[in-house]
Amino acid sequence: MHYGYFDCFNGAAGDMILGALIDAGCPLEALRDVVAKLSLPGVTLAAEKVQRHGLAATLARVEVEPGSQKADRHLPEIVRIITEAGLETQVAEKAKLVFQRLAHAEAGVHGIAVEQVHFHEVGAADAIVDIVCTCAGLAALGVERVGCSPIPTGSGTVTCQHGILPVPAPATAQLLRGIPVTGGEEVGELTTPTGAALLTTLADEFGPLPDMTIEAVGCGAGAREGQKRANLLRLFVGERAAPDAGEQDTVAVLEAQVDDATGQSLAYTCERLLEAGALDAYIVPIIMKKGRPGQLLTALGRPGDVPKLEALIFAETSTFGVRGYEARRAKLTRRHVTVETRYGPIRVKLGERGGEITQAWPEYEECVTAARKAGVPLQEAQQAALQAWSRERDGP
Repeated sequence: MHYGYFDCFNGAAGDMILGALIDAGCPLEALRDVVAKLSLPGVTLAAEKVQRHGLAATLARVEVEPGSQKADRHLPEIVRIITEAGLETQVAEKAKLVFQRLAHAEAGVHGIAVEQVHFHEVGAADAIVDIVCTCAGLAALGVERVGCSPIPTGSGTVTCQHGILPVPAPATAQLLRGIPVTGGEEVGELTTPTGAALLTTLADEFGPLPDMTIEAVGCGAGAREGQKRANLLRLFVGERAAPDAGEQDTVAVLEAQVDDATGQSLAYTCERLLEAGALDAYIVPIIMKKGRPGQLLTALGRPGDVPKLEALIFAETSTFGVRGYEARRAKLTRRHVTVETRYGPIRVKLGERGGEITQAWPEYEECVTAARKAGVPLQEAQQAALQAWSRERDGP
């Protein structure tokens, strides 16, 4: 399993994460192509080698021509920019999730609806480039799973469009709920909202550097010099052996019983839960007390996302209570291969356990695109991908 581990030695910001990816071997030209697809006027991406406390690192820099910067954007506009860029499906969806997570954090801080959030600093072109190119960079390096160290926050205050705020900034603090953090030795903002949103969305696990074979180490530099520590972030990329029994983690399970909701409202609630970062959301018909037919709404999520998901369930349904507990989850180790079919290239998701492939199924969205383009039934595109995978697996 190709693994990426972010060592947040002295905090994290979007430019530091992006710089580490470039330093670890992600081609700068590939990321420049991504920036061009975003169609942000007057915006380019540059990178240069710098030193921080005598250590070599890469400083990623988003350059914006004077007069081209647009400071305020709403979430729908940012989602539209990403959607219309024509990026790989996985890259686009992950980038949207990062911004959606950021929007929910900002909404919670200001006590407003997500749709009302004005992205200021994080809505600027440099943040869009940092987030989208980070997702593209991980894909370019072939990283299948991401780990992260505890995240230093810093201390003191930071000045932004809302004035002087404590560190960690309110949005950053919201994003780091349920995540292991440290104060750090430096005074000032070590982890920005963009950095926190990226790591808490993309990382599958937090903790010390796991057993792995390191193939590349990238160092991303922050814009300023650190006072006591080098202002940089490291990225380890390499192979990590998956346990024979498959992968395991812990998920939060949230349940609510509802007997007075329409199918439309519950379907919408599930959509909102998934947009907010739930790993899954589903509805099961049940018979409640007094013989009333009802629905059991269940959401699976990361433990750190429980407060946000609970709040959403209370807001979108009439329930008076949400049950919650943690459950151990055993998972197949997942990876993707791209196969060539008569309808074009389609990715097939493979599930492994004990080193053996036990499941294989083509990615739904790519099959839908291929089927619509060719004017054939969806099942025909899916079967074509499975047949191509079988030929590739079995050989000549």
